[in-house]
Amino acid sequence: MVERIYLSPPHMSGDEMKRVEEAFASNWIAPLGPHVDAFERETAEFVGVKAALALTSGTAALHLAGELLEVGWGDLALCSSLTFAATVAPFYHKGTECAFVDSEPNSWNMSPQALEMALRDCARVGRLPKAVLLVNLYGQSCDMDPLLALCGRYGVPIIEDAAESLGAAYKGRQTGSFGKFSVLSYNGNKIITTSGGGMLLSDDEEAIVRARFLSTQARDPAPWYQHSVLGWNYRMSNVLAGIGRGQMEHIRERVTARRRVFDRYARELGDIEGVEFMPEPDWSESTRWLTTLTLKKDPSRQESPLSVIERLEKVNIEVRPVWKPMHLQPVFANARYYPHEEGRDVSADLFRRGLCLPSGSGMTEEQQGRVIEAFKDALGR
Repeated sequence: MVERIYLSPPHMSGDEMKRVEEAFASNWIAPLGPHVDAFERETAEFVGVKAALALTSGTAALHLAGELLEVGWGDLALCSSLTFAATVAPFYHKGTECAFVDSEPNSWNMSPQALEMALRDCARVGRLPKAVLLVNLYGQSCDMDPLLALCGRYGVPIIEDAAESLGAAYKGRQTGSFGKFSVLSYNGNKIITTSGGGMLLSDDEEAIVRARFLSTQARDPAPWYQHSVLGWNYRMSNVLAGIGRGQMEHIRERVTARRRVFDRYARELGDIEGVEFMPEPDWSESTRWLTTLTLKKDPSRQESPLSVIERLEKVNIEVRPVWKPMHLQPVFANARYYPHEEGRDVSADLFRRGLCLPSGSGMTEEQQGRVIEAFKDALGR
C-alpha cells in the first residue's frame, strides 16, 4: 500500500514536547497553569489585541462571543454562507435565526455588496442583526474595510471567525484583530494545532474577564461552590497550551511552507485549461492554509470535483470539496440568503466546482509531486 497523503496533517517541530515535559515536571497537567497564561499572552501579542482566552475549541469561543454580545433566542445573526457548520452551530443551538450572506469572487469571502443588501433589508423591516459573523476562508482575510464600514454604519458588532486564518494579514494587520470578538481554532488540521482547542480574542479586556468567568463554571468568589449564573467547562489544559506555545514558535515557518506548497501547485497545474486557483487580492497576505481551486464547467468533459476526488482516493491521496454553503444545507433549507448579485450565487458555484488539495506544511517534494501527477492523470493530462 502506497503511503497516504493527508489533506492537512499536524506538523510537529519537537519544541512542543519540551513544553509538555515542563507541564509534567511541574505537575501542571490539569486545566489552567503557566502555559495557558503564556499562550494567551503570546497569542494576543502576535495577533495584536489586548486580551485572549484559551479554550477547549473554536466552537466554544464562538459560543462565548455570542454570550458576551447577548445573541440569543429569537435574535438574528448574519453569517458568511461559505463556511463550516461550526461557525453557526452555537447560534443555532441558542435559538438564534441565522441568515446567510454570499461570497464575492475576488477572495471567496463575504461579499460587501451582499452584506449591504442584507443590512438594508433588515433595517427596512426594523430588525437589525445582533451580530455579523465574518469568516476568513482557507487562510485568507475578508475584505475588511468595506465590511467594517457597513457594520459600523448600522451599529452591528462583528464576530470574526479566524479559525482558518491564523498568520494571515489584511493590509499588513493580522487577522483575528478586526472583530469586536475574534476566534481561532487549534484543531488537528489547522496551521497551528494543540490537537484540539481554540482562542477568544478582543480589545475589550473587561469582556474577556467575563468570558473567563463563564468558561470556568462561573463560580462566585465564595468559600464554597456558589453560582449566581451557570457557566461552562471550556478552559484549555496546561498540557495543550504547552503544545500550542511550541507550535507558535514556528508560525512564520509554517506560513512560508504552505505558501511554497501553493506556489508549486500553481506553477505546475495553473496552465491546465479550466483550472483556476483561489485568488489572492492585493490587500491579502494569505497563509494558503489549504490550496483551493475550481474546475471550469465544460459539458464536453467528464471531469468533476467528485470524480477527481475519487481518482486520487484510489492512489491514497486525500482531496476534499470546498465547504458546502450553509444556505444549501438541509438544516437551513428555510433560511434567508443574500446572493452577491441577482442571478449569481457565488458560494454555490464555488461549492459545485471547488477542490482542496493536500497542503500540509510538512509535505515533501516527492509527496507533492505525487499529488500533481495524480491530479493531471485525473484530468487526462
